[in-house]
Amino acid sequence: MPDTGYASDDLQGLRAAEPQGPTLDSQEPRGQLASRLLAMPSDTNPKGDIFGGWIMSLMDMAGKMSATTVAGGRVVTVAVDRIVFRQPVNVGDVVCCYTDLVRTGRSSITLSIEVWAMRQGQGVRVKVTDAVFTFVAIDDDGRPRAFAQETPSC
Repeated sequence: MPDTGYASDDLQGLRAAEPQGPTLDSQEPRGQLASRLLAMPSDTNPKGDIFGGWIMSLMDMAGKMSATTVAGGRVVTVAVDRIVFRQPVNVGDVVCCYTDLVRTGRSSITLSIEVWAMRQGQGVRVKVTDAVFTFVAIDDDGRPRAFAQETPSC
């Protein structure tokens, strides 16, 4: 992987510390495609760089869609762990978010979320960002609720 300044070599230790979490060397996305979007000029700062917050927002929305399916209802984001920006995203790139279920609890869902980009919508996908998101199922009053452990199918 070329040195972009986004992820230093000391991040290689993440692989041993968190075997179920994001991998640093995979050539293919893990999990299922949860969203796909085109990076536009409105998603950049004045210098033309895509905002990291925009990428995080995409990850949160993709994770919410996947977690809602698992929980069978409303969920909220409660934690984001180990977000790493590995490569830049450019205007015109197709940005794809993949979610992979790490674990479920009584009311929580933990997902590994990877963001891959196809440069100008073509060619080989490049992993640009990854993180672990945790969501909690809530009821109509905003309180945590238990959910069935069976995953509904579409």
